[in-house]
This record gives sequence, C-alpha cells and structure tokens, in this order.
Amino acid sequence: MQKVVKATKNGFQTGNVILISLAHLAHDIYTSFLAPVLPLLIEKLNISLFLSGILSVVQRLPSLFNPLIGILAEKLKVRYFVIFAPAVTTVAMGLIGIAPVYIILVILLFVSGISSTLFHVPAPVMVKKISGKRIGMGMSFFMVGGELARTLGPLIVVAAVEQWGLNGTLRLIPFGILASFILWLKLRNISISEEIRTESPNYPGIFRQFIPVFLTLAGITFFRGALKSSLTLYLPVFLTGKGMDLWRAGISLSILQLAGAAGTLLSGSISDKIGRRLTLIIVSVVSPILMLLFINSSGILSILLLIFMGIFLVAPQSVNLAVIHDLDTKHLPFVNGVYMMINFFIGSVMTLGVGALSDHIGMDKTYLVAALMAFPSIIFAVMVPEKKSNNSESQ
Repeated sequence: MQKVVKATKNGFQTGNVILISLAHLAHDIYTSFLAPVLPLLIEKLNISLFLSGILSVVQRLPSLFNPLIGILAEKLKVRYFVIFAPAVTTVAMGLIGIAPVYIILVILLFVSGISSTLFHVPAPVMVKKISGKRIGMGMSFFMVGGELARTLGPLIVVAAVEQWGLNGTLRLIPFGILASFILWLKLRNISISEEIRTESPNYPGIFRQFIPVFLTLAGITFFRGALKSSLTLYLPVFLTGKGMDLWRAGISLSILQLAGAAGTLLSGSISDKIGRRLTLIIVSVVSPILMLLFINSSGILSILLLIFMGIFLVAPQSVNLAVIHDLDTKHLPFVNGVYMMINFFIGSVMTLGVGALSDHIGMDKTYLVAALMAFPSIIFAVMVPEKKSNNSESQ
C-alpha cells in the first residue's frame, strides 16, 4: 500500500524535500567527474579543448528529449526515474577512466546524460508539490544537493585518481549502486505527485502560452553561459595551464562548487522574500564584475574571489526553477522539461564555444570574453515576471 504524501496549503515538507535533495546529491556526484579528470583525459586521448568541450555537450545531448520526458512524467510513476538514475549514471561515469578511445568515452557520457535527463525532469516537480507556498526554498534545497555533489565529486574522483590512477574511477561504481538501493527502500512506497489525469492536453498551446517566460530565462542562461562553462568545466584546465597541480586545481573547483551550494540555498529563499526579478538582477550585475577581478588576481585573493563567484555563479538556477514552478499550469512536468531542454541546450552550445575560443585565443582571453558577455543578462533579468496572486488557469 502506497503512502500518499501531499503538501498542505502552506506546508513545507522538510523531510521529503531533504530526501529528494539527497537523491540529487547521490546522482550528481558522479556526473561531476568529467571536469576534474579532463586534463588527464586530454593527455591520455590526445584531444583538443574543442573535442573536450564536445564531451560535455554529448553528456547534455539527451536534454533535447526533456519535453518528452516531461510528458511521460505526467503518466508514469516518476519516482522510479529518481530511484534508478543514480545507478545507471554511476556505472557510466565510473567507466570513463578506462575508456580506451575517444568514441567509447563519448558513448559512456551519452548514457550518463540519458539517466541524468530521466532524473532531473521529474525531480523538481516532485519538490514543488511538497514545498507548499515556499517553492523558492524547496528549489534551493533541491539545487543545493546538486551543488554539494559538484563540490564532493571533484574531491572524490581526484582522490581516487591520485590513489589508483585514472582507472581508479572504476572502484567508485559500487557506492552509486548502493545509493540507488537506499533510494529504492525510501521512495518506492511514496507517491509524492498527485497524478495528472487531464484529457488530451494541448502541449503546443501550453508551449506558446509560456514562450515569453522561456525566452526571458533563455536570455539569462545564454549570456551567462560562457561564464558558467569557463568556471565549472574548464577551471581545472585553466589552473593546471598556469602551473597548478591537479589536486589543487580539483580543490579550487570544489571551493567554487561549495560556495555555489551556499548561493543556491540562499538565493531561492531570498527570492521568496524580495522577489525573483530583483534577486536575478543583483546576481547578474555582481557575477561578471567578480569574474573580471578574478582574472587579474592571484594567491589568497583569487581563492576569496572563487568563493564569492561560486555564490553568485549558480544562484540563478534555483531562482529560475522557482520562476518556472510559479507558473499556473496543470502540466508542470512538460513545462519544466521544455525549460530544462532550453537550459541544457544553451549550456552545451556555450561549452563548445568556450572550448573552441580557448583553442584559438587561449584561456586567459576567453575568460575575459566570458565576463564581458555576461553583462547583457541584466537586461533579461529585468524582464523576469513576478509571481501573481491570481493567475488565470492555464491549459
């Protein structure tokens, strides 16, 4: 017999939100393995920065199917996506260290991308349904799971590589499988979503209805995309290129991601109080300024700037998710799927762009371009809609 968990009118179900956030943590620890070991993969497989950027794009490619996954999430028991995705991702990412050729590495990352898509589309919808009216806080809890994973992931994989070599990633597989088993024990009898049973939903009409919101958030994501890619995927390459060893470069990435977790946790709750728009405006103004300062810094100052950049770098994610889940629609899985497709597609394009530009003009100048390019995101932040108390019912 299933335990049905519903959010009360004003209730925030802390226990269930934390549970799904921990699932996010378990899953994303493994998806964060690529960036820290990228310098070693580049050396082992003798690939360019452009080809290394393609690896990240391939991992994100299944996000093109996010709307389809969103539609399925309205009809299936989506908790099983959340339960088993960590195991699939774990096996795929655990094998990247022993990939003998580039094409095998591409296939493994594509498989991890599929499982990641199956996880990330329904999970925020589940969180929304158990967050009551504190959607921003709920999204912050969920996103902080992912950011903590990107903090722990680099430390874990670098430690494994330092201890056992690049093949050491293989030894990390059992932990992810164990995580899925624990999630199965905890989530298998919990139906968090109130199943949607509407007849013949007009998905093209739903998409058209929210085009202004999609375009606004896409603008923010696009102009901040190079900034984010350069700091998350290419930071270890940037730092090792300046003479830093892999361990310290991995720690620097973890510092950035840990600060990002703090920013993610704070931004959603802050946006509940001061509004989504104002929160995004502040973040859009501060982020590129910090990047410009970081490029010209060294020593302890660069570490401090990494911390502050981390806080502001990832902050928009939980706020953007809150904007999407503020929308008055009965088809949030589909709407969320469209948003995530757009988000991941733009991120993939910008990752390729950063890699290609770095091959031509170097990482230092690419970091400068990324910082300057982020300023126009302020314009789109001003256009973000605020939640209205009485929205008309959507399709």
